Amino acid sequence: MHIGIDVGGTNTDAVLMEGTSVVASVKRSTTADVTSGIVDALAGLAAEQRFDPKAVQAVMIGTTHFTNAVVSGDGLARTGVLRLGLPAGAGIPPMSDWPDHLADAIGRHVHQAHGGHEFDGRAISDLRPAELRRIAAELGEAGVRTVAITSVFSPVTAEAEIAAAEIIAAELPHVKVSLSHELGRIGLLERENATIVNAALLDVAEHATEAFRRALAGSGIDAPLYLSQNDGTLMDIDYARDYPVATFASGPTNSMRGAALLSGLSDCLVVDVGGTTADIGVLVGGFPRPAGAEVEIGGVRTNFRMPDVVAIGIGGGSLVHTGNGPLRVGPGSVGHRLTSEARVFGGGTLTATDLAVAAGIARIGDPALVADLDPALVRDGLEHIARRIAETADTMRTSAEPLPMVLVGGGSVLVPGALPGFETVLRPEHASVANAIGAAIAQVGGEVDRIYSLGGRDRGAVLDEARQEAAQRAVVAGARPASVRVVEVDEVPIAYLPGDSVRVRVKAVGDLELNTVGQEVGAS
Repeated sequence: MHIGIDVGGTNTDAVLMEGTSVVASVKRSTTADVTSGIVDALAGLAAEQRFDPKAVQAVMIGTTHFTNAVVSGDGLARTGVLRLGLPAGAGIPPMSDWPDHLADAIGRHVHQAHGGHEFDGRAISDLRPAELRRIAAELGEAGVRTVAITSVFSPVTAEAEIAAAEIIAAELPHVKVSLSHELGRIGLLERENATIVNAALLDVAEHATEAFRRALAGSGIDAPLYLSQNDGTLMDIDYARDYPVATFASGPTNSMRGAALLSGLSDCLVVDVGGTTADIGVLVGGFPRPAGAEVEIGGVRTNFRMPDVVAIGIGGGSLVHTGNGPLRVGPGSVGHRLTSEARVFGGGTLTATDLAVAAGIARIGDPALVADLDPALVRDGLEHIARRIAETADTMRTSAEPLPMVLVGGGSVLVPGALPGFETVLRPEHASVANAIGAAIAQVGGEVDRIYSLGGRDRGAVLDEARQEAAQRAVVAGARPASVRVVEVDEVPIAYLPGDSVRVRVKAVGDLELNTVGQEVGAS
């Protein structure tokens, strides 16, 4: 048995699973401290289906905790920023396009130094240890708790970042360090931003992961704990402490993976309607279609892997505006306060949930409290919701071919079983906890993203080498060797680089080896 938990902005969902079968499921309100919501969800599972906590082999958690910290700017560590690339790379300093509130939250401790490499591994300039020690002294005086180090073309050659980190660590042994080659892809500014965000989150990650451990221990569960990554795979709790940015957008990813299991479809469009937003994405081969361009998190542009998801402000807690102008639903929401502020619970705020209850399509709260709503208002509000979701979902298509839609999430009752432009609309059993199911069934991944200079080498041999390396990374990360398969291969010729260069990205996944102890999950 294993347990999947998804901590959303409004609800914390949990499922107890045996293999791919759902044994029990619960939905509880997310709490301000997150941890007590998880404890409540685990207690709810035990109340619904008694089980021996010692029989649980693993617990998987998907959380928005780290994303929310960046968006709000709360709890971020004072962070030093070091770019290696002088005399090149000085034209656009680090953090040039950051929102002021985020830059102020972590401090503007930005430094550039010599180092870095060309695309083919040739050094731009040699590291200067004395220069790095001087920067370390300045960072120490500024009171930084973490340092983000980025070097030009470090995904090709990481030795400059590693050497600089050793010097910084020797000078500032109390400081945590994030290295860009472990986080991002080719693209200096976006990779640098992802590294700075990761470094700023390290204190938050330490507190959150420890809180997750205490929540499980308090429930009598002594099983390995994993967090969901945003590519649909898992990382162990120690890896998550060092790389919290890997959790960004894991919620929508879990929902899509859960939708694939519940519907039996590997290629479909998934609409996950929660309490605050509706997240819309596309499954290809059972995994979320990745975003093809840079992704902004809290106004910061990054380039690490993210699912191609569009979020619109419609959910069960969305406010219904009936004042001047046409009727609108969202984007404002009562969020986790739904059970106290919505009219069906005795509150005074008209929400999308009230419309669904008044229409008889949802059974929650007290229907008598919304019996006075104008039927025309109810009808127009629900039509507005359906129209906005259908229009947004249509923009996610890449061809005119029919694409089935799967509705999941607790707010999916707001959406009718038929939508304009979609012939097949499914709402499978257990759809309301698809996100927790997706967390529970997540696999382990390994990824390679590298520029190869073919230079007369056989193209097929290069691709095979990349496939084998990705598969091996998945095994090292904790995947059962016999279950590993390559699910994605991207090959992009780079015309502006000499030597017949090509960028190859390969992703391999496999089932979690639950008997494996002590290996790092998340090596991708």
